[in-house]
Amino acid sequence: MAVYAALIEPFVEFGFMRRALVACLALSVGGGPVGVLLVLRRMSLVGDALSHAVLPGAAIGFMIAGLSMMAMSLGGFVAGLVVATLSGLVARVTPQREDASFAAFYLISLALGVLIVSTHGNNVDLMHVLFGTILAVDDASLLLVVSIATLTLFALAVIGRGLIVECFDPGFLRAVGAPGAIVHFVFLALVVMNLVAGFHALGTLMAVGLMMLPAVAARFWAGEVASLAATSGVIAFGSGYAGLLVSYHAGLPSGPAIILVAGGLYIVSFVAGPRGSLRVRLTPRRHLEA
Repeated sequence: MAVYAALIEPFVEFGFMRRALVACLALSVGGGPVGVLLVLRRMSLVGDALSHAVLPGAAIGFMIAGLSMMAMSLGGFVAGLVVATLSGLVARVTPQREDASFAAFYLISLALGVLIVSTHGNNVDLMHVLFGTILAVDDASLLLVVSIATLTLFALAVIGRGLIVECFDPGFLRAVGAPGAIVHFVFLALVVMNLVAGFHALGTLMAVGLMMLPAVAARFWAGEVASLAATSGVIAFGSGYAGLLVSYHAGLPSGPAIILVAGGLYIVSFVAGPRGSLRVRLTPRRHLEA
């Protein structure tokens, strides 16, 4: 009975807890594979840059329509795509690397977004945009998050092979005449969409956490791309489930609780995981005997 009260009852008794849990599941299903591909492409910090890049668009949507899910989502998506496009364009026409151009544009976007919210709202509005309120996810927001996760899986099924090839041998993709630039842009659009989905639940500052922390933790448990994606999704959902329970029982903010649980699982993974962890590296291996 105590186990039921601690682990299951909150989701049975309260609709907002069930909606939050379903939102975590959808974010895990869509964001898990995307985070793994970001890690494989050595673009982990690009996810962080794009999570900040959606802020001015979301802020403009907020300024026009208030806390309107559709306006803020559309604004955030457009702003993220603009930053991704401009960063890629600068990297292609100048000697500057793409990560450096992302850093420049995301800093500009972050400052602009905070300025817009600060001058056209109040501190409560700013905290809502930056940190989100997953326990306040309504049916419309949940439908948006689930739709983005579904679209992400469909898009990865179509372009996934090209993305994986580009991760390990982009020269081969160009040599066979595949549209590598288009694949790259579609992938960045998927990253932005999943960050917009996470923005409603966790805010712009936390959304990238549920995408990247499980992805980097999965590297200590799995090796194949498919198993990495599945492991990342499982870790992300487990973090969401445990974080919601911690938030409910301890009275803590739900978003930070979820990300801190994900961070704790990452630490456990790199200390004790079966692939390349500290435990594996420090444990003496048996030598083959004749």
